[in-house]
Amino acid sequence: MMIPVLTEERTTHRPLVLAALVLAMFMSAIEGTIVATAMPSIAAELGGFSLYSWVFSSFLLTQAIAIPIFGKLSDLHGRKPVFIGGVVVFLAGSILCGFARSMGMLVAFRFLQGMGAGAVQPITTTLAGDLYSLEERGRVQGYLSSVWGFSSIAGPLAGGFIVHSVGWPWIFWANVPFGIAAIALIVAYLHEGLERTRVRTDFPGAVLLFAAVGTLMLALTQASEWSAGVLVPLVAVSALAFALFVRQERRAPDPLMHMELWAMPLIRYANLATLTAGIMMIGIITFLPTFVQGVLGGSALLAGFTLSVMTLGWPLASFAAGHLIVRAGVRRLARLGGAATLAGTLAIALLAAHGSLGAGAGSFVLGVGLGLLGTTFVVAIQTSVPWSQRGVATASNMLMRILGNALGAALFGGVLNWGMSRWLARTGLRGRVSLDSIQELMGQAAPRAAAPLPAAVTATLRAGLSHSLQLVFWGIMGMAVITLAAAFRVPEMERIDDPS
Repeated sequence: MMIPVLTEERTTHRPLVLAALVLAMFMSAIEGTIVATAMPSIAAELGGFSLYSWVFSSFLLTQAIAIPIFGKLSDLHGRKPVFIGGVVVFLAGSILCGFARSMGMLVAFRFLQGMGAGAVQPITTTLAGDLYSLEERGRVQGYLSSVWGFSSIAGPLAGGFIVHSVGWPWIFWANVPFGIAAIALIVAYLHEGLERTRVRTDFPGAVLLFAAVGTLMLALTQASEWSAGVLVPLVAVSALAFALFVRQERRAPDPLMHMELWAMPLIRYANLATLTAGIMMIGIITFLPTFVQGVLGGSALLAGFTLSVMTLGWPLASFAAGHLIVRAGVRRLARLGGAATLAGTLAIALLAAHGSLGAGAGSFVLGVGLGLLGTTFVVAIQTSVPWSQRGVATASNMLMRILGNALGAALFGGVLNWGMSRWLARTGLRGRVSLDSIQELMGQAAPRAAAPLPAAVTATLRAGLSHSLQLVFWGIMGMAVITLAAAFRVPEMERIDDPS
């Protein structure tokens, strides 16, 4: 195996390489929202509704596992070959997803697609850190961060249009031109001069990380369906594999994840804040539209608006952080971002019940906080480590965000189900109606073979949903408190200048 060190060779064309990075980031970022819109049509054609959630979980699982692995491989073998390989794997998974003829096949191909996304996303961000100086890095990372906000808005619209015009397979096949263009630009305009040295790859660490993260996410995904007798052993296996992984990384000659990075206060607290911010983000994305439609009686368009203002605040704050980080410093921006997340989640918890305007305002402020934290942490981490560890350090931060998404989906889904179960028991409806009946509150048809609910029962369900979602919103605010506390512990970055 070889390890790359940058040398002076042909000049890299930075604007065109950045264009390739934006294309690749957009391709992988939009996949979540565009698939969500198409899933009802996909399930109707393929069947296998019991595997519905696995279409998302399989992508998330392999992406989380692949991020630190490919981040390390990019440090060993260079960004260019790993990036190209990741895009090729992603496109292969996308093409196969479009040809799926059962839900099981689709889930299997989504595993492959997620593996490619796990290479594309961290290396895209890492390459931006390599190519641009500290003074430019914040602005460029702001561009990349804004891609996520734009994807959140464009994804549902594009998904709906594609499904109704040319069919759901094209939501996967549409990735192909973006991927080919990104590869062509990288091949032609990114030039890495590499001086190679023999080094061993930490395959035992990769296997242990797969076991630790995979079993944990499997337990989280199936927590509402499997018994404690199954979940407890899975969590135990995850904990054991994680302990063995940490032990392996401390002993390996060239570890997959450099544990000494986590000893740095900046990386430790930035990653903790990123984890809890990921929990908050998925909680709001998942349950705020449910509140607007199911409790306030708003339309799907109005529910989408309450989230679109969050994705508006995010890129605006990312751009601002990119331009201000050198002058204002990491500590000030991190604390401001943490305070904004707390203010936004508090506004949602207090004002959502009074109308969508309050929910939208809180969503915007939360987006500002997430944008400030995201760009500030990525730039600070990349600037505080040498080139040879930049891929691993960037990947560790991205892994925390994705794990936060998985934890948040499982945690707040459990809170909602727990709150509704207690409400049904308290009102005497347990056994008479199921939680599936909530979809009637969203303006959808009654479950198959079920008659529409009486008005009195619908009103009781709506009140229970409001109560349960308020519990969720207060839980999200609790995560914001932890985020703010971690942000206050983030120190100022130490600038390490490397050739890039």
